[in-house]
Amino acid sequence: MRLINTEALALEEFYGDIPPYAILSHRWESEEVTFKDYPTQPDSENPSPMKGWKKIRHCIDQAQKYGLGYCWVDTCCIDKSSSAELTEAINSMYAWYRDSSVCYIYMTDVDAIIHPGQDAHGREYLEEQFRSSQWFQRGWTLQELLAPRKRVFYNNLWKPILDLDNPSQLNPLRSLVSKVTGIPHEALAEFDSRSVEYSVATKMSWASKRKTTRIEDIAYCLMGLFDINMPLLYGEGHKAFLRLQHETIRKSNDHSIFCWRDQSATFSTHRGLLARSPSEFD
Repeated sequence: MRLINTEALALEEFYGDIPPYAILSHRWESEEVTFKDYPTQPDSENPSPMKGWKKIRHCIDQAQKYGLGYCWVDTCCIDKSSSAELTEAINSMYAWYRDSSVCYIYMTDVDAIIHPGQDAHGREYLEEQFRSSQWFQRGWTLQELLAPRKRVFYNNLWKPILDLDNPSQLNPLRSLVSKVTGIPHEALAEFDSRSVEYSVATKMSWASKRKTTRIEDIAYCLMGLFDINMPLLYGEGHKAFLRLQHETIRKSNDHSIFCWRDQSATFSTHRGLLARSPSEFD
């Protein structure tokens, strides 16, 4: 696992005895700093002109505030030019989020914050922005919401808007997370991918409205939720989701995996037993 040293700002690799670290959840946008783009002299005042560096820098700053010496950002901590490393990373991703000390959820399309004395109009504006954030629509962010032990949401100026794991914090957004995602409060509070408490169809339904850029990723982003490991085959298209279901059936006798519906099917339509995508579990 490759981490950013929050003091030296350099990338360091760990193969065991991984130190406590913060982890970032976000949406990829323009000018992200990838592994090959990561500055060779990151300790300088302006190590990279790319817009994505500000996001990394803020993540580092927040980690330091939490007293953490390391943080992980997927844009630069994975060498995606290596297919072997990418496969290992995606198969390990759920565990990396689960084992983090804190997950920073950065919402670039939310600018409102909660503040003392906020009136009803201000709360409604914040809730509407929060509800419509594209972060809730991405496939990869589902495991990034469920796996971590501690999750803090930030707006586009890196101002905290919700500490999801602080029950003493009175926050109108806490219950809204459950409403937006369709995930029960209990699962948001404590989720174990190895647990049988939630059926296969239920977990599939949580992903039913989410999208990924690559067709295959709608399957790969769910591997952690079902405690599945499998090789990545970019180019296989919708077959990736079939493989995910095959592996799930191999590990479980949960028949709810067959509880899907093809909204466009007619009486004469012939289909197999398995769904084509999570959207059919809606």
